[in-house]
Amino acid sequence: MSLGEFESFAGRLRERLHEPLPGASAHEPLRAVPTGAVRPNFQHQVPPKAGSVLILLYPSQDQILFPLIKRPEYLGAHSGQVSLPGGKAEPGEELMDTALREAWEEIGVDRSALEVIGRLSDFFVIPSNFLVTPFVAVARQPITLSPDPIEVERILHGSLSALVADDAVRVRDIMAARVFPMRAPHFEIEGEVVWGATAMMLNELRLVTRDIR
Repeated sequence: MSLGEFESFAGRLRERLHEPLPGASAHEPLRAVPTGAVRPNFQHQVPPKAGSVLILLYPSQDQILFPLIKRPEYLGAHSGQVSLPGGKAEPGEELMDTALREAWEEIGVDRSALEVIGRLSDFFVIPSNFLVTPFVAVARQPITLSPDPIEVERILHGSLSALVADDAVRVRDIMAARVFPMRAPHFEIEGEVVWGATAMMLNELRLVTRDIR
């Protein structure tokens, strides 16, 4: 893909992101459904925490790619899962700055190489009680990604063309948090199952990208 072709795509996507977004109609088809007798019961007594994630699009040969991170195993709701770079906003921090800071900390991409072109719909992550804003950025120059040795087990490289394919969404049974059986719509990226909140946000990117093809 030439730089001109990528610029043209980025411009069309920027325009689409400033139009009404599909929101819940994109999220709900990718929501995992409990299938067992033991079901999660998330009841939060405090308002959700603010956070953001970054969807970074960059050209690579004839493709447009975006990085995801695989979390290490730990005692928590998102242990071992694949997610977008991002995290909790610090006090007084703008959400876009949160996404860019976390991208630097988790995958080593310098914000000076990026341009944020818009945002997707806010998304409430029920298990962790986060209200997440996904920001979409582009990198026109070559970038080097370097995983944080503590927070990131590996970096995955998703393909936008694969994401928008008609057969991109698959379904399988999974065990969430090692306890709850779920029927999970998902994407498969570099051999990893991408489900839950990340898949739901990516499906909104998928639908708005399909609008501009």
